[in-house]
Amino acid sequence: MAKSRRGRPTTAEPLDSEPDDGDAPESGPLRRCAVTRERLAKERMIRFVIGPDRTVVPDLAAKLPGRGIWLSARGDVIETACTRGVFAKAARGPVTVPPDLRAGLQAALFRRFVDHLGLARRAGQAVAGFAKAREWLSSGRASLVVQAADGSAEERQRFLGSWDGPVVAPLDGERLGAVFGRDRAVHVAVAAGGLAEMLRHEAERLAGLAEQTPGMRPDGGRVTARDSVSRRGTVSPPGAAGRNDVQDAGG
Repeated sequence: MAKSRRGRPTTAEPLDSEPDDGDAPESGPLRRCAVTRERLAKERMIRFVIGPDRTVVPDLAAKLPGRGIWLSARGDVIETACTRGVFAKAARGPVTVPPDLRAGLQAALFRRFVDHLGLARRAGQAVAGFAKAREWLSSGRASLVVQAADGSAEERQRFLGSWDGPVVAPLDGERLGAVFGRDRAVHVAVAAGGLAEMLRHEAERLAGLAEQTPGMRPDGGRVTARDSVSRRGTVSPPGAAGRNDVQDAGG
């Protein structure tokens, strides 16, 4: 316990702080990446904490107690953190990094995306199908479009028309349809609100994690680098990883 100039006790180390950054409290909209040292919005990053057994635990919802270790949601950043002792340095001691951390993160983010989309459907904030979704676009009710990653480019373009809002495509048609009780879906419109924002952020984090580091081979063939960001802002991570059943430590 340190003392202030007036002799009053102060906390020498915040309980929840940024690693290697002067122990600044985790407050405000920005966080510093422990690898790149960039300050970015929380929505573009992934938080980790160290569990009681010194294991690195992903905190995708950024709610777990403990000192936060923040990394940019990029595949090369995660790989660097795993191979160069970044977690141990930030935690100031030995830690255990789960094997296939990057693949596990992708699977958990896919599950979060599906869960949020299902919640939006049940709340009446998302509709599927060309006609219904297109009506939401025309009326201005939609703020986000979700399309099947394996839908034809021509059909997806025909649906969008002059729409210039965000478009994400992290799921294939079968998985997207399952959320709406269908065999398959290609077009989904999501109304403005917190769920639409969460869906967009999760899709962007997925796209970043799926990017392939130059010179690095995909992990066992499970993750490829075919996601893209178009001039419309379309985010299309590979749908295959979304089938993995990995628990999301962040709830």
